[in-house]
Amino acid sequence: MLGGTYDPPHVGHLIVAQDVLEELALDRLLIIPAGAPPHRAALLTTEVRLELVSQAFGGDSRFEVSRIEVDRTGPSFTVDTLRWIRRTMAPEELFCVIGVDQLRVIDTWSRYEEIPEIARLAVMARDGEAPPAAGIPVPFENVAVTRVDVSGSEIRDRLREGRSIRYLVPERIRERVEVEWARLGNAAPESEDA
Repeated sequence: MLGGTYDPPHVGHLIVAQDVLEELALDRLLIIPAGAPPHRAALLTTEVRLELVSQAFGGDSRFEVSRIEVDRTGPSFTVDTLRWIRRTMAPEELFCVIGVDQLRVIDTWSRYEEIPEIARLAVMARDGEAPPAAGIPVPFENVAVTRVDVSGSEIRDRLREGRSIRYLVPERIRERVEVEWARLGNAAPESEDA
């Protein structure tokens, strides 16, 4: 499982997803856009983010985009999603893939201490950072991914400045991202809980 806000999805998401598949020798990777992210606001609507993720990862059967968190009411807590995956899909082995930035604040997650009971925690370094050597309250393993210096906030900044996002998002979704951004104008984020 690789969850995220995907606001918007970008080439970095695709590249690390490919690396995670290979490094962990997975049969498939479930991509889960957060419905109501509890730790950060989303500018694009939930349905738009889901559609963009589906288009970005479309055409590769190793990736499956799930709307589990989009359809669930209330905040999108990872532990609830993992329990749902375990109960409904019954995978032989389940990994919860997160970035090192999220690992550093995992003790702020709802019922984070239950996650290792449900899934193995696999941590990707972000921005070239290695996971901390100590002080993390749950067991985890490192997963090597290609460092890609692109982020949703960088893409949003470029759009705000009227700069191109070509090559930062998959070409098949670039125009839709630009249209949705133009539609937003100065709209407030979907969630104010960031």
